[in-house]
Amino acid sequence: MNTIESLESLIVDLPTIRPHKLAMHTMQKQTLVIVRLRCSDGIEGLGEATTIGGLSYAGESPESIKTNLDTYFAPLLIGQDAGNINSAMLRVERNVRGNTFAKSAVETALLDAQGKRLGLPLAKLLGGQVRDGLEVAWTLASGNTEKDIEEAECMLDLRRHRHFKLKIGAHEPAKDIAHVAAIKRTLGDRASVRVDVNQVWSEAIALRACQQLGDAGVELIEQPIPRHDREALARVSARSPVPVMADEAIESVEDSFALARAGSASVFALKIAKTGGPRAVLRTASIAEAAGIGLYGGTMLEGGIGTLAAAHAFATLAKLEWHTELFGPLLLTEEILSEPLIYRDFQLLIPHAPGLGVVLDEERLAFFLRSRH
Repeated sequence: MNTIESLESLIVDLPTIRPHKLAMHTMQKQTLVIVRLRCSDGIEGLGEATTIGGLSYAGESPESIKTNLDTYFAPLLIGQDAGNINSAMLRVERNVRGNTFAKSAVETALLDAQGKRLGLPLAKLLGGQVRDGLEVAWTLASGNTEKDIEEAECMLDLRRHRHFKLKIGAHEPAKDIAHVAAIKRTLGDRASVRVDVNQVWSEAIALRACQQLGDAGVELIEQPIPRHDREALARVSARSPVPVMADEAIESVEDSFALARAGSASVFALKIAKTGGPRAVLRTASIAEAAGIGLYGGTMLEGGIGTLAAAHAFATLAKLEWHTELFGPLLLTEEILSEPLIYRDFQLLIPHAPGLGVVLDEERLAFFLRSRH
């Protein structure tokens, strides 16, 4: 039997092109947890667990992810059948509660190794891709209207992005809405504009603000109120002239079912890190499709490994009407892969090489390792 021989986790700190402002945190860098799963047949699978701003976004941090992978996940997996992904992940599920970011990295590494073993791209292991590329939205998060407009115009000229998301909620609603409206007026029909409120508004504020955002030409409103209040999200969604998307409200596959049952949102953000891996995120997608809920391919601003793990999964979906925001690698000024991901004609292209289709640059990985500094 081909077995798992080791599971190694590495923390990597990479600089970003600019500060990235969210309602709850401003990113000055991005931290990745890279998983290397080595098998007795000599094949290595790669995975990635990436969160935003330490503990400001979610209940897992890079440091806790590494500790839990080393202390709990590795002993569970070493010696197990490397080719039986169902069995390995079931063993993890039975013994580890939560920790979906860490689980996603492990599931990705298992899939990457299996794809390399069989000579198949990861998307084929998930049933087969139905598209060769994914449209990718770009987040305008400088906080400055003129700078955001200039950045959007540049992206359109480069044919890199034509969907733009604005992070709002850090200021008074009137100021945020004026900022969004000015950008949409300038871009007009050349681009779509969406907003992400990151749970900041109350129901009362959201009801009024959604109407104003609709008047401004916004096409999608992401998580306007706190994630735990499904009923309020449903009321806001029912009265909003603009589709409302659940994001932070989905922290498991079970959450997606509860949200669908409550009619809380008309669009779901799919994130492999939030549901526990590429296969797990497709279970959430199936729930949404059965309930008539639109799909959006979300990101935790992962590097190349995590981004492609999500892309392979999203490429298998029959409908992805709200496209994706898999721009994480483009936010980084440095790369730890031997070849960067390919973004062209508004799309991220899906590799056809076995597994994820990436190779680590060992020298650059060693340079950016946190333990080195």
